[in-house]
Amino acid sequence: MNNRFREHIDDEPEMEEEIELKVKKSTPESENLFFKKLFTEGVVSKEYATQMLPYIIFLSMLCMLYIANSHMAIKNIRKIDQLNKEVKELSWEYKSLKADLMFKSKLTEVAKKVDTLGIKELTEPPKKILVNNNQ
Repeated sequence: MNNRFREHIDDEPEMEEEIELKVKKSTPESENLFFKKLFTEGVVSKEYATQMLPYIIFLSMLCMLYIANSHMAIKNIRKIDQLNKEVKELSWEYKSLKADLMFKSKLTEVAKKVDTLGIKELTEPPKKILVNNNQ
């Protein structure tokens, strides 16, 4: 079986040479020439530039406000994240202290603590003392 695309492949290197010859390189001088013509031929004159100065100042102030606003927003987001972390930490501390208090307030734990003071647990129910107001 012959490769029927062989002739087409052989033609490709010749086309690449033609393409390379057709590419035109731009020089920096031609770019500078464009800007010189733009400013010297009256497209942008001194009068027009001074006339547009308040508008340019207004736009620059808006840009500065936009940048300041974004910085403040980022600062607030960081502060919110920090406060969220602090709230989580305090919540964990609260839960651990609550669990510790519940453990220490059990009857057996309280009995162990007061046993060193000589206080014993009651074995009989308490008695009521009644006082008559007539006497």
